[in-house]
Amino acid sequence: MKVIAAAFSILIAMNAVAQAETLKLAVGQRGTWDTSVAEIGQRGGIFKKHGLDLEILYTQGGGETQQAVISGSVDIGVAAGMMGVLSAFSKGAPVRIIGSEMTGAAEMFFYVPANSPIKSLKDIGTGTIAYSTNGSSTHGVVTAFIKQYDLKAKPVATGAQAATLTAVMSRQIDVGWSAPPFGLDQIERGDIRIIAIGNDATVFKGQTVRLVITNAQALASRKDAIARFMRAYRETVDWMYADTGALKAYGEFMQIPEAKTKLARDRFFPKEALNPDRVVGLDVIVQDAVALKYTAAPLSKEQLAELIQIPPR
Repeated sequence: MKVIAAAFSILIAMNAVAQAETLKLAVGQRGTWDTSVAEIGQRGGIFKKHGLDLEILYTQGGGETQQAVISGSVDIGVAAGMMGVLSAFSKGAPVRIIGSEMTGAAEMFFYVPANSPIKSLKDIGTGTIAYSTNGSSTHGVVTAFIKQYDLKAKPVATGAQAATLTAVMSRQIDVGWSAPPFGLDQIERGDIRIIAIGNDATVFKGQTVRLVITNAQALASRKDAIARFMRAYRETVDWMYADTGALKAYGEFMQIPEAKTKLARDRFFPKEALNPDRVVGLDVIVQDAVALKYTAAPLSKEQLAELIQIPPR
């Protein structure tokens, strides 16, 4: 009987795999801890358990991710910038929020070469400061820095962290941006110096800065699959902070030692920051979006109810 039961279980598992539904994802910034939830969960078999097979496309930032969702070329976007999403929705784009991806911006840091004369953001003058793509969370933070400190610096889109580092070290850009584990080696060697972190932009401290989004049509036609995706996403976040197997999966994905993955997680990414179930600081966010010129007017409660449709647990 035990043999029959085991065989039956195997058949059920094989059938579930055979019937797995494919979801296409666009994920901003390959390899940071928070943007790796889908990758880690897929490697750990969590999404497969929920009947899903993920096709993951990595982009250079939240702006590219958002455009892929709006165009309908992917079903879900991960790590889209809050301000960019509010701006797009206010202009009629068919974008919907199905989860919070990152709250606060403590993991984001801005740096200069070790021998740069720049000691703080106020020293940039008319120099250049990097962000990833238009509409990304880094774009929002840089915009906030300029307003908060009355900077004359020129913001420049530099794409992913590796390209940004090259631009900074070759003196094409004065101030670069990054997020762990990218840049940790350069900091340890003394090649670069951190001059600011994302939370120095006071409008973003303690607020949701990045999102999980989908297209309105995709949400209507694939509601069950998207709900299962969010269940698997939540389960993966829990696993990432409870089991060393998740650290191992991430280390293999990034080809870095487990000790470095643990350092990046524990120092820069508190679990609550990755909580996908609520958008934090919404009342303030809609006002900041106007102040930073992402929207012409604050979104109404009715508009926010249409925009934010996080599937229940």
